Amino acid sequence: MLRRIVLTATASLAALVAAVPAAGASPLPLALPLPLPLLSSQATDQLTMTVSETGARTDGLYELECGPTGGTHPSAQAACDRLDQLARDGMDPFAPVPQDQMCTQQMGGPQTAHITGTWQGQRVDATFRRTDGCEISRWRTMEPVLPNTRS
Repeated sequence: MLRRIVLTATASLAALVAAVPAAGASPLPLALPLPLPLLSSQATDQLTMTVSETGARTDGLYELECGPTGGTHPSAQAACDRLDQLARDGMDPFAPVPQDQMCTQQMGGPQTAHITGTWQGQRVDATFRRTDGCEISRWRTMEPVLPNTRS
């Protein structure tokens, strides 16, 4: 996460330097703010998840912090790495399945998870279930943030 912020700041600075006029040329208005304030504690992703009906070993309430990694999540580093990968891929793993999406009608199990907090500076309030093919796929996309439910 911090690496992404530093890269964004560097790219913005490079664009700003490229926009500075040569000596003697008329000055250009600079409308590009530097994203340096993003280097504050705002960069920390903080999620709280309640997982149930996955089996006694994985049910419970977990805290996950990324940037730096911490919390009570049993696989915090792997979970943060997965969320970083999803961000790099431009995915929003917390988005619900679109209502008009066609999904296979299969039951993946009774597992549920509710996640709240912040990710990528956005509020998160998402529920995950395994009630059809789309929801099963959505759950698997979030592994290891969510527990692996495959036998």
